[in-house]
Amino acid sequence: MPADLNGWNNKNNNNKFEPPKFEPPKFLKSGGNIIIGILLVIFLIFLFRPWVIINEGEVGILSTTGKFSAKPLEPGMHFYIPLIQKVIIVDTKVHMITYKRSPETGSMPDRYGTIRIYPAINVLDARGLPIQVELSVSYRLNPEKAAYVIKTYGLNWEDKIINPIVRDVVRNVIGKYPAEEIPVKRNEIAAKIENSIREQLDKIPNKPIIFESFQLRDIILPENIKKQIERVQIAKQEAVRAQYEVLRAKQEAQKEAAIAQGKANAAKIEAQGKAEAKLIEAKAQAKANELISKSLTSELLKLKQIEVQGKFNEALKQNPNVKIFLMPGGVVPNIWMNVENGKKVISNAKN
Repeated sequence: MPADLNGWNNKNNNNKFEPPKFEPPKFLKSGGNIIIGILLVIFLIFLFRPWVIINEGEVGILSTTGKFSAKPLEPGMHFYIPLIQKVIIVDTKVHMITYKRSPETGSMPDRYGTIRIYPAINVLDARGLPIQVELSVSYRLNPEKAAYVIKTYGLNWEDKIINPIVRDVVRNVIGKYPAEEIPVKRNEIAAKIENSIREQLDKIPNKPIIFESFQLRDIILPENIKKQIERVQIAKQEAVRAQYEVLRAKQEAQKEAAIAQGKANAAKIEAQGKAEAKLIEAKAQAKANELISKSLTSELLKLKQIEVQGKFNEALKQNPNVKIFLMPGGVVPNIWMNVENGKKVISNAKN
């Protein structure tokens, strides 16, 4: 048998058990303590993870034995001392609080907690009537004041700063208006709420909150107020319609009057034109008569007498029974009558 087995047998024969001795490898004998130390350090590093990665839209607050560092840690990788230090990551992206009566399905806060949904704000109007208001407010944390906010208000700073201010401002503003005026003055109310929220946030020491936007979504009035407002709106519409009808009738009357006036003016102008035409014609006739009278010389009159005398002579030849009347003043006779047939023939010097 081999020597070791013989030894084993001899030991068994002597009723004594001695296991074989373990000897570490040679490479461990030389630097074993160093390797073990390195492995221990690696284990502790992965166990405590003394580093933190901060993303965009976030800042880190370094706490050393419970005291916050005023300067925030910017996005990137940062190391700290475990058990003595820790880093609190705070979101600086835009957050939103929405107040509504019944949140829709799936409208829960997002994974980063930047969207919060609260019940609609209950408000009393100027006469004590209950009103519900739905609105949204957008804001974000000032990165430079993150340590101050967490130290002063804690991680739930939104419930301690934003929510109380919004509710208080909405109640104070809307509480000054009667319910009937609220729908009409909606824009005015929204502007006052937004300005008041901004002013209240600016009053906070160090101004840690940056106000982004405000939206007045809906104002829910009591049913009796809604019906009353509807009646008032209907009455106003009827009044406007009546005013429109009166105005239209007035315009129609003015139109008819203008047409009549136009016709009268046209008739007047036409009559004036005719009168002026007759006057011009009369003046022309008078001028013509004046010219004719000036053109009647004694020689021309004698010529006319001769012409008329010739006509009478021709008439006497054809009808010797004609009666001739002489005109006074020595004028050539210019009237004759046929005795036989009783017909009267008139002639004058001009003919």
